[in-house]
Amino acid sequence: MSNKELILSEEVPSNQTGRLLEMLEGRWKAQILYELCNYDSVRFSTLKKKLPGITNTMLSKSLRELEKDGLVLRKTYNEIPLHVEYSFTPMGKDLLPIFNEITNWGNKYEQR
Repeated sequence: MSNKELILSEEVPSNQTGRLLEMLEGRWKAQILYELCNYDSVRFSTLKKKLPGITNTMLSKSLRELEKDGLVLRKTYNEIPLHVEYSFTPMGKDLLPIFNEITNWGNKYEQR
């Protein structure tokens, strides 16, 4: 069975695919997850630097939504100064092969 047939078959309910697309919906979520691929855990300020143009409000909102969806883990350190780090949950880590394939596809066709 080809990939297209598998995606369109009844074996993979469309609501599962739709749910993932919902989780990644928006301008910044996929970019945030892509940046998380480069770190075991990362501070808010580092993500902000890696995503030029994103506001603090939008980064916070997107991270909260990704956390609510179970893709990102937020860990608060009660140190002085207080800081927060973000990392993938096990479910989020399962997306890494997908991001690798997207990167491979982009590298293949970047000259077009």
